[in-house]
Amino acid sequence: METLINKLKAAALKMTLLMALAAGAAFQGCSGTEQGNSKDEAVSADAATAVYVAPGEHDELYSFLSGGFNGQVSVYGIPSGRLLKIIPVFTQFAENGYGYNEESKAMLMTSHGFVPWDDLHHPKLSRADGMADGRWLFVNGNNTPRVARVDLKTFETVEIMEIPNSAGNHCSPYPTNNNEYVLAGTRFSVPLDMKGGTQDVSLNDYKDKFRGSISFIKVDKEHGDMELDFQILVPGFDYDLANGGKGPSEDWVFFTTYNTEKSATLKELGASQNDRDYLAAINWKLAAKYAAEGKAKEMPANYYHNKMDHNSHIAKSTVKKTVRYLLPEDCPGMMYLLPAPKSPHGIDVDPTGEYMVVNGKLASSLPVFAFSKMQKAIKNKDFDGEVNGIPVLKYESVLAAEVKEPGLGPLHTEFDGKGNAYSTMFVSSEVVKWSLKDFQVKDRMPVYYSPGHLMIPGGDTREPYGKYMVVMNKITKDRFLPTGPELMHSAQLIDISGEKMKMLLDFPTVAEPHYAQGIRADLVAPNSVKFFKLDENTHPEAVKSEKDVSVTRNGRNVKINMTSIRSHFTPDNIEGVQVGDTVLFHVTNLEQDWDVPHGFAIMGANNAETLIMPGATQTLKWVPQQAGIYPFYCTDFCSALHQEMQGYVRVSPRGSKVPISFSTGEKKPVPPATASVSK
Repeated sequence: METLINKLKAAALKMTLLMALAAGAAFQGCSGTEQGNSKDEAVSADAATAVYVAPGEHDELYSFLSGGFNGQVSVYGIPSGRLLKIIPVFTQFAENGYGYNEESKAMLMTSHGFVPWDDLHHPKLSRADGMADGRWLFVNGNNTPRVARVDLKTFETVEIMEIPNSAGNHCSPYPTNNNEYVLAGTRFSVPLDMKGGTQDVSLNDYKDKFRGSISFIKVDKEHGDMELDFQILVPGFDYDLANGGKGPSEDWVFFTTYNTEKSATLKELGASQNDRDYLAAINWKLAAKYAAEGKAKEMPANYYHNKMDHNSHIAKSTVKKTVRYLLPEDCPGMMYLLPAPKSPHGIDVDPTGEYMVVNGKLASSLPVFAFSKMQKAIKNKDFDGEVNGIPVLKYESVLAAEVKEPGLGPLHTEFDGKGNAYSTMFVSSEVVKWSLKDFQVKDRMPVYYSPGHLMIPGGDTREPYGKYMVVMNKITKDRFLPTGPELMHSAQLIDISGEKMKMLLDFPTVAEPHYAQGIRADLVAPNSVKFFKLDENTHPEAVKSEKDVSVTRNGRNVKINMTSIRSHFTPDNIEGVQVGDTVLFHVTNLEQDWDVPHGFAIMGANNAETLIMPGATQTLKWVPQQAGIYPFYCTDFCSALHQEMQGYVRVSPRGSKVPISFSTGEKKPVPPATASVSK
């Protein structure tokens, strides 16, 4: 009878969610008076003052929003919502030539070849003593598993590492409290053949042969360079999201899992059969100890590690051929499973490190686990079976409380550092504020529409900046002027400094943010590089003086080492190029001043422009297909005479006798001085 009752309850919950989904869709489709009134109430003159940043003044905070399917990171100022920069990471970017110019192509190399796109989901700031330190931003590539590092001195991608034995790098990247490691887990489990790569097996063998992996990437304390230290090969579940502990739990990292049924097909049903899935708890320090003590085995691998050299600005790829791994069944005390609501999504640890909030998107309550109870349960071996040799702790033994009736579809939770938590409710389109003291709901705010992630600057650290909250919404319809069927996504800025939440601002976002990070501007801005020093440019094709420019031929390759400075190129007249030549324009920007990049583009290039920062050198490859005169010019308005910053390349037929020649300007005789004598 008990089983029947549980089944009836589960069926009732499903019906409730289905009705809520239908109702939610209906609400989202409504653009009438009721919704307009809500908007009017939220945006008041007071709210306008709160987000106003006067011309010439700077924002209080940087925020870094993932771009999702555009493979980029968008940088916004908070509270103004000003878009400050787009940082290309896993995608070519025509605006500045990233992934198009010869120096940066290697950044996008993988074991699958050149992969100029990925699905960037989660940015995470580097940390010192559990606080964001403003040095680097780590992000994940979800589709072709990669982790990248962005240097916040230049706001440029400087390193990308492919993750072997992984498929769907969603559960990534999560730095420990002092950047000892960045952790990356798999969304899809795959059949590892232990010889490098995946096995060619029947999908019917999923339950027996598929495994997931969690990668431990070491981070150099001074320079940030990444190195894959080892992996843990975990049961063949799907690993969704993770977060690290703090304070008493700082040695631990927690991962949500779903599909503990190990279904290989129609997962919307197959992965929802169990009443509960798991929260995986891994003692990362113990894992590192096991690996250091020789417990790790080695297996073949094949993955790319791409790094941008700081002085030459040239990326180089290294292909790695092995990886070390641990098995949980061989490492007692390293990993435990905590029963969690079915198909959980976010796992978030409060600033004290005591509470772990599991956001079960199909659950009607929010379970909050206590780290102290988890430790006690481990000590008392209060287990409820095991999976692959991994003990499963009893739900009641680790549960601190359940937040009742928080809303429909909880996805993520962040904290304000004042004893409050804020959770997004995807289905009921709201943010719910609740207390960590009595686990009671304190406030609700509707958001538009269907929020996914939310971000309180520092909300995942031990000391959140509890003033603002950014909510990233999945559906935008009718929030802004229509732009056809394709709309920008939207974010909303909410004031959380008072007892009640207060809506401040709507702003469109680029592509689909899945998460964001925020940090005080004074931790980043003072370190920002203004230009690259020309005398530190080690690019082998750099030209640091106009007198040293050259145009040389080697067979069918023509190399043009040239310079740009306001407001001309040297050389700007080039002859002797032939149809079918491979021409490399190595352009060095001689400027030594802030905000004076020069662009370079030539007619007919099957490529993007390139945008060269002051003091740097970049290379554009061009293969002319027809004889004629080809103009080139600066694409970034750099001076009053920017329009005059241009030149020509003469392309002659193949086999032509036109010699290589080049020049800039012609020396003209100085007219003789004349004197006039008044009579």
